[in-house]
Formats: sequence, C-alpha cells, structure tokens
Amino acid sequence: MTSGATRQSSGITASGVTTPQHASTSRQQRWSARGRWQLVVDTDARAGADNMALDWTLLRAAQDGIASLRLYRWSPPCLSFGRNEPATSRYDRDRIAALGLDTVRRPTGGRAVWHEHEVTYAVSAPSALFGSLHEAYISIHGMLATALQRLGVPAKLAPRSHHRSVGPGGGACFAQPVGGEIVVGGRKLVGSAQVREGEALLQHGSILLEDGQDVVSQVIRGVAEPPTATGLSALLGRRVAFTEVARVIAETAYDAWGTVWTRAQPEPLEDATTRFRDPTWTWRR
Repeated sequence: MTSGATRQSSGITASGVTTPQHASTSRQQRWSARGRWQLVVDTDARAGADNMALDWTLLRAAQDGIASLRLYRWSPPCLSFGRNEPATSRYDRDRIAALGLDTVRRPTGGRAVWHEHEVTYAVSAPSALFGSLHEAYISIHGMLATALQRLGVPAKLAPRSHHRSVGPGGGACFAQPVGGEIVVGGRKLVGSAQVREGEALLQHGSILLEDGQDVVSQVIRGVAEPPTATGLSALLGRRVAFTEVARVIAETAYDAWGTVWTRAQPEPLEDATTRFRDPTWTWRR
C-alpha cells in the first residue's frame, strides 16, 4: 500500500463522539518526511516471549525512524504482566505452574492480561509522529475504534471521567476501563499499554475476540475484582476471525495515517528473545 495523499477519516474523541477530521498538515508533513511505515501481519502465532521480543525489536527500529503496525496472536495462550507489576506478590506462581500457564513480562506498563482469543496490535513509531504519550494513546485508540465501527461494533473511547488511579498492583488490566480506552456499553473491549525508549514509543494491546479474562482471577492472590470485558464475537453475535479484524485494522490505519507503507516479516533480535524468555525477567518483582 502506498499513498502520499492526505485522506479524510473518522475521529473518535475522548467523550466517545464520532467527528469527521483531517490529519493536520503539519503532522502529515512529519509522517511523510520522517515516517516509513511497515505493516507486519504475523502468519503464525508465536509464544509470549517471542511476541514481546519482536515488539521490542520494532521499538528499536522506530528509534531509527521506521514506524510499524504489527497484528499478531499467541500460541500457547499466555498470561502477561506489566513491566513494573509486582507479579511475585500479586499472583500465585504455584497455581500458575499447576495450571500449565505460559507467562511473560511485557516491556510496557499496565496490569495482567490473558492472551488467547484476540487480535493483538502493536504500534511502534518515532515519538515525533504522535506527540506525547497521551496524544499517541488517543490517536491509536481512535484509529482502532474506527476500525471496530466498520465491523459493526459501536465502539467509543471511555471519557476521562472514567479514570481512576490504579497502581500496578491493582489487579487485571480488564478489571475496569479508564479514560481513553475503547469500550462498548461501558465494558472494556481493548486493553493497551505503552512505553517510551529514547525518541520512540511502543503501544500494544489486546482486542478481544472472546472474553477469557477470568483466567487472571483464578491466579490472583486475595479477592479479585471481576473483569468488565467483552469480546467481538459476543457483540456481533457470530464468530469473528483474526484475519477479518486484522484486514479492517490495516485498511483503517492506511486511511488514517496515509503516507508510504510496505509489508514486512521481521524476526526478533537475539538479545531481545533471550531477555523475554528469561524467568528472572518475568518474575523480577
């Protein structure tokens, strides 16, 4: 896909109102002058550590000016922890082992997520393309909400009034929506997390095809706050496939962000793979 034209797209505000908008001329100029976008759609699912290693590899590429949209899935299903989440005290490691669950610690913040029936997205880009982390959060979620609307889902961004301060020990990612997250009828459909390294950012998250976040509740110590999640299959009343969602997201990103796109199938760097496969990283705190 290649295009240098500025295109019109639907915008989703933090209040959930859909408004037509054009990308600003200055931002389009930044994307055209500094951004080379690559689309990465994984043909095969990967283990959790390998998924995180590839996202980290793409973040490094973003520091060299290469922006990426990656769409992928997980095999085996995996429980991921946020970068600074106190997993050793929050989750029952013996219970996790008894259930045979794969685990990984993400390079991004946030709280625990169970990855099974979902489309996982990752956007890595030079920070200048989006501005602040908050601006990136709203822009990326706006694009995703537009894609979900094209599928027939009445997705919107949770208003900032939904925000409650939640620390890294506060339980599962899908336990509650916060401002700027994608919701349908008050239930969380997409959970995302970010990190900035140098002059680049990574934002990735789970778009639930089916809700299985109760797995987190099974391994949390103490009383778990019930998840308020929902999935695309339940919302649309039919089975929704990874390929269908990935196609619509890719088309919507192209419409929203324009500029020049190429297809790519990168592999994770060896040192990144070693890092995320290491149990001392996963259970470092």
